[in-house]
Amino acid sequence: MSRETENDQQKDQNAVQPEETVVNSAEAGNDQAGKEQARSEKLSNEEIEQELLQEEPVSETEQLQQQVADANDNVLRIQAEMQNMRRRAERDVENAHKFALDKFSADLLPVVDNLERALSAINAEDDSQKAIAEGIELTLKSFLDVLVRFKIEAVDPAGQPFDANLHQAVSMVPNPDMEPNTVMDVFQKGYTLNGRLIRPAMVVVSSAA
Repeated sequence: MSRETENDQQKDQNAVQPEETVVNSAEAGNDQAGKEQARSEKLSNEEIEQELLQEEPVSETEQLQQQVADANDNVLRIQAEMQNMRRRAERDVENAHKFALDKFSADLLPVVDNLERALSAINAEDDSQKAIAEGIELTLKSFLDVLVRFKIEAVDPAGQPFDANLHQAVSMVPNPDMEPNTVMDVFQKGYTLNGRLIRPAMVVVSSAA
């Protein structure tokens, strides 16, 4: 082989070597970029996992706090309901004790009315009726003492302003000497039991002349 041919082959090899270097450099760059991307993705995944781990305990804590708050609300509500039930029960028992004699007292009142009528019908100047009058007075006093003992009080509003809560007007009579709506006369006394009306007073009320 001639020297010129050898020189030409040597030149061809030198010309090919730069192309191989360029290819190797490109491949190395691609590998580096791939490694960087993989590292970035790994960091991103780790950051996401850390955020999730940090968020989960907070979420569980908030959930537990909400459950505790709901439980406290339920306890307070139940306590309030129990307290209201206890108060209602106490009030019912108290009313039962206070007004257990309501009907019985109302049935006794006609007896008192009859004794008062009998006493007013007796002639106090007649000596023959004095013993009867004294007996009726003692009986009436005993009845009234029993009524007072059991918190039964008479409503005798003669001369007082008319009160629709305690009085029942049977008639109205013009009277220039009295203020209008004043009780002029009492036909029948009223009575209350522990402050609650069991019978209104039957009255005559004055009106403007």
